[in-house]
Amino acid sequence: MEHSPTVEQVTAAPPLPAARIGTGHFIMAAVLLVLGYFLIWPVILLLINSFNTANDWFVEPRAWGLAHWENAFRRPGLLKSLGNTLLIWSLTVAISFPIGITIAWVLARTRIPFSHTLEFLFWVSYMVPSLPTTIAWITLLDPDIGMLNVALTKLGLFEQGPFNIFSVPGIVWANLMGHGISIKVMLMTPAFRNMDATLEEAARVGGASNLRTLLKVTLPLMMSPMIMVFALQLLRVFQSFETEYLLGMPFGFFVYSTKIYSLIRNQIPNYGEATVLASATLTMIALIIPLQRWILERRRYTTITGSFRPGLIDLGRWNFVIFGILATLLVLLTMGPLCILVMGSFMTRIGYFVLGFTLDHWKLVLNDPVFLKCLHTTLVLGGTAAVLSPLLFSILAYMLVRTKLPGRNLLDLMVWGGGAIPGILAGLGLLWMFLGTPMLRVLFGTIWALIIVVVLQGKTTGVNVMKGVLVQVGADMEEAARVSGAGWIRTYVRIWLPLLMPSLILLAVMNFVSAAGATGSIILLASRDTMTLSLMALELSSVGVSNREAASIISIFIIAITVTGALIVRYFGLGMGVRHDLTGGTVVR
Repeated sequence: MEHSPTVEQVTAAPPLPAARIGTGHFIMAAVLLVLGYFLIWPVILLLINSFNTANDWFVEPRAWGLAHWENAFRRPGLLKSLGNTLLIWSLTVAISFPIGITIAWVLARTRIPFSHTLEFLFWVSYMVPSLPTTIAWITLLDPDIGMLNVALTKLGLFEQGPFNIFSVPGIVWANLMGHGISIKVMLMTPAFRNMDATLEEAARVGGASNLRTLLKVTLPLMMSPMIMVFALQLLRVFQSFETEYLLGMPFGFFVYSTKIYSLIRNQIPNYGEATVLASATLTMIALIIPLQRWILERRRYTTITGSFRPGLIDLGRWNFVIFGILATLLVLLTMGPLCILVMGSFMTRIGYFVLGFTLDHWKLVLNDPVFLKCLHTTLVLGGTAAVLSPLLFSILAYMLVRTKLPGRNLLDLMVWGGGAIPGILAGLGLLWMFLGTPMLRVLFGTIWALIIVVVLQGKTTGVNVMKGVLVQVGADMEEAARVSGAGWIRTYVRIWLPLLMPSLILLAVMNFVSAAGATGSIILLASRDTMTLSLMALELSSVGVSNREAASIISIFIIAITVTGALIVRYFGLGMGVRHDLTGGTVVR
């Protein structure tokens, strides 16, 4: 079997020169200006506007001062929301990280039945947006009318429902059942699978048990990819919105994103303090980005050599016990929420079994012109992101890896820094950009503004996946094309696009799923005419407007769209020979 060169071997070689000095410099300058305008300028606007003390930012002339900052520090709830954000993230990571590592080791290093199928189902659970999952758990664990709580009280086991999803433990649980566990399994399983088993076998020959070998040999060897996963999770400290909004608002629990949203969506919008909170968050992100990059740059790559032997451990009777545990967990992550949503959508009133079942909610939703418009907008956003995002990310990765164009380090910093800006924060910055730029003001509230957001929102993951492919594919064919006189554009179209097609399909589906389930990144930019299914479901599930039966139906459509995307990944991505390797990105076999 032929193996690709290691990352060090490829990256040590000098990158290919730019096709023509004038053209290359012009293209790089254009890319930096456009990306800087949409990624960096909104962030700068946030910082500037935090010092604007005018009462009405859109009518009165600007007045500068520290009034908003003083008010923010005097209001404890504003800064407390940052502490709540760190609390939820810390609890979620502390629980999900060891669970994810254990599951990844089981799937990759043991003879558990149907390991590849189980791994794929974790992919499916990740591709289901967190919003439908959260709505499903509300339907099940609402303290008053949740199905499980009602069933337990009807059976006489409890006087009142024992579970309350509207609590800090409830928020952590919903995050775990959303993407908290599945993303770590996705990232860690390929790394465990690609590790040579020689040292593990030597430890067992020396008399070490499987558990001791795991603790003393396997986990230390996997420290680099585990640290990398943790570093990637640092970028997600401020990413959450939907779950915290639906579960925290009923008992007055705010994280930074929901606090910003509540300040802006008040009857009298408090843009000043919302922008101060956003600026304070940017300060924390400015500390996280260099820490995260420092961790990633210190990682070491474990490559597969010619003597590679994966080695699988037979756990005996425990194989089927662990299989049963993982199957149960996957039911909670995938089929469980869907079944709950389906049942709730047919109930006359969720939680009131005595009222029976009905089709009225389905008729109401399917005949609602707002739903049809939201479905159309969702498909347009998803389809556009699926087509444009992979092409854009592959071009950016090509410029970073295969050229010597000046400004590559700045471009790479933009890609990483932009990925650290949470959706609600980026949305607030873009709000100021669209409203403050006369030529772009006409785009505010239109689908074109949303398209810009969803196309760019997966840039950090997308660009780095494509970089992983580009550094592992030899440059022989590209050099031959250049010798034949082909420019870099023709070389990219005729040589690289066919080579990158499996990875482009993978990114297309991932960006389709991400765009279809987007909420935090577009909620401040959308209007009544450009609502998506996710925004409609969020509104129907929120406090004071609750229509959970209709929200359940919309959530079923969201899950159907995203699971279809997962099946396309299964068919096109894995079928066309794409291996996802944490240490080297996506490798084309």
